[in-house]
Amino acid sequence: MTAETIQLLLRIAGIGHFALVVACLILPRLLNWKAETAKLGPLTREIFWTYASYIFVTNASFGALACFAPQWLTDGSGLAAAVSAFIALWWGARIVIQFTYYERKAAPQGPFFVFAEVAIVLGFVFFTAAFGLACWFNLGGRP
Repeated sequence: MTAETIQLLLRIAGIGHFALVVACLILPRLLNWKAETAKLGPLTREIFWTYASYIFVTNASFGALACFAPQWLTDGSGLAAAVSAFIALWWGARIVIQFTYYERKAAPQGPFFVFAEVAIVLGFVFFTAAFGLACWFNLGGRP
């Protein structure tokens, strides 16, 4: 696999990150976060919104890096390997969390939500694979 092919996959992953960021703007309304977080104490509510904001910005940053500078993630350097490994592990952990931690009974029901979950999980798998491939490439993995 060539650097150009991996860069294309990273650009696609970057676009996927931007789609996820847009979805994250809709998520608070779909899941009624305003009413749900109102039940929390002020400090816990503030921490929740801080964490949500950090995750939002992190996802947008991953998308910007992958879309606009994929060559930085395939230059063969140790930093490129470390950053791509971190992002791959970030998404790999998110897949595990999806199926081992989230309470399935609490998830919204209906075809829209089932489709959304399948699409998001497939996105997480693609992100993990694309950034994992970039890491492998940077560590000397070549065909």
